[in-house]
This record gives sequence, structure tokens and C-alpha cells, in this order.
Amino acid sequence: MSPFLVTRTLPEDATGADLRADVLHGLTRTPKDLPPKWFYDARGSELFEEITRLPEYYPTRAEREILVARAAEIAAVTRARTLVELGSGSSEKTRHLIAALLPGLESYVPVDVSESALRGAAAALTAEHPALQVHALIADFTRGLALPGTPGPRLVAFLGGTLGNLLPEQRKAFLRSVRALLAPGDALLLGTDLVKDERTLVAAYDDAAGVTAAFNKNVLSVLARELGADVDPDDFEHVAVWDRENEWIEMRLRARGPLTVKIRELDLAVTFEAGEEMRTEVSAKFRQEGVRGELAAAGMELAHWWTDEAGRFALSLATAV
Repeated sequence: MSPFLVTRTLPEDATGADLRADVLHGLTRTPKDLPPKWFYDARGSELFEEITRLPEYYPTRAEREILVARAAEIAAVTRARTLVELGSGSSEKTRHLIAALLPGLESYVPVDVSESALRGAAAALTAEHPALQVHALIADFTRGLALPGTPGPRLVAFLGGTLGNLLPEQRKAFLRSVRALLAPGDALLLGTDLVKDERTLVAAYDDAAGVTAAFNKNVLSVLARELGADVDPDDFEHVAVWDRENEWIEMRLRARGPLTVKIRELDLAVTFEAGEEMRTEVSAKFRQEGVRGELAAAGMELAHWWTDEAGRFALSLATAV
């Protein structure tokens, strides 16, 4: 018998259906775009892990610095008996939090669309902490979420700055859905990358070694494998730009010349002009007052704000109003 539970709330065919819908919608509009979640097949996940170790990519190190320094304080403030992690992946960063919350922590609920990532993380954590109950959910947290019955208080963690990948209206809907999960005494721990100088921001998404470029172009390999697209990644170049007005980084793929991409599974032909760009990711950067305002609009109050020593990244602790 498995020492942990895995519950699927996402239909088996949901990923393929979502990909087809996103490609059909995103590549038939102007300007073209694709959601960043399609970066993360097995190869994309490997590339992202490599990105987190690059000298230019500070967010992972900065967030880990905060977690190491503040985990005990977070545990003391929340007294959480259940930790829920949205977009948990390998659960690597959360280990600092889990260690600080023990022995009072009874249950860990990782939520992710990847069953293999969930099973790997759950197996490792239950081996390390045999008394910890792990109930993994295969689910898309952007579609609303029903949590299993677990003891409170509960701490819901959404780390890595992933909130910034959502557009403003999507963020609003997401934060409201998180608020709906919180009972009195529960809290949200939110990771956000902060606004800083343009040079540092662009370098984090356009590293000298070209790993982020390979990560960006990997979405084209996903289209080729899953939808039969006759696309050559060499026909596109990686672009990262800072949008000062919206205070976000955009990653794009720019066509090196005019071309037509045929997508067999959708019976679709997509034309690109020379120099035409397709947006593949938005990564918003935040200020404390902006985070406070977005939380308040969703019915939550910013209770604690922690940053790394250099002030590059922040963890916010919010409670329901």
C-alpha cells in the first residue's frame, strides 16, 4: 500500500484538450500568444531547473534565502497543521517550510497537473517524514479547487513568483479562488518577484548561456510532438523585453523570416511575417503596495512581508478578512 494518497480531479484528457484549445485560440489571433504552462514537459522542466542555477536568475535563490531565514517565524505565526502547496512541482523549496512546521504539521497537500512530479515528491517526503500524511492532488489550481478534509489551521503556499505569470484579470480571479479556500485561522503564503532595474530583469530571462532561449523554444517542440506541427525552432529567436508600463517581462519568439507552420492535429496553417513575434510568457514584477491592494481586492489582508537581504523578492503572508 502506498504511504501517500493521490487524487485526480483533472480529467485524463484535459491536458491534450487544453493544449488544442490554447493553440487554436492563441495562434489565430493578433498578436499571437501561448500560455507559459506549455513550456513544462519533461525537457522543459529540466531546462527550468537549469535556469534556476544560472548566475543571472536570482528569484529562486532569493526566495530560498527568505524561506531559510523566515521558516521558523512563518511556522510560529501560522501554527499550520496542514500545508497546501499550489503548483508544487518537486516540492523542493517547501522542504524548509515543512521542516519548520513539524512536529505540529500533520498533512501536506501538493497540487500540480503533473502526476509524475507529484508521485516523486510524495515518495521522497513520506520517506523523509513517515508521520506526515501526504495527499497529492492532480488538479489545475487556476480552475478552482476543492481541498480534501484536513486539519486546520491551513497554510496555502503559492511560491516561485508564479502569480506573475497570470494577467491582471486572471490574478484577480485566482486570488478570489484562494480566498474561498481559507477558513478563519488559515493563511496564504505568496511569493512575488519585485520591480528592480531593467538590466537585472532582462538578464534573468535572457541569460548568456542561452538556456532560457532553449526553454522558450521548447514550446515549439511540444507543438511538434503533441499536435504534429511542422515547426523548426531554428526559424525563431528568443526575445525578452521589459514592459515599463505594465511592469512585467515578456518572453517572445520572433520569426527570423516569413514562414507557415502547419499543425496537423488542428488542420491549421499559421503564417508568420518576418520579425513577427509570438508572446509565450508574461512575468509581472510587484511592489508591496500593489500586492497589498490585490490581496485586499480578493478579501485578504497582508499581515507580514519578508524580503531577501537585497530586496529582490518577497514572501507575503495574508489572512482572510
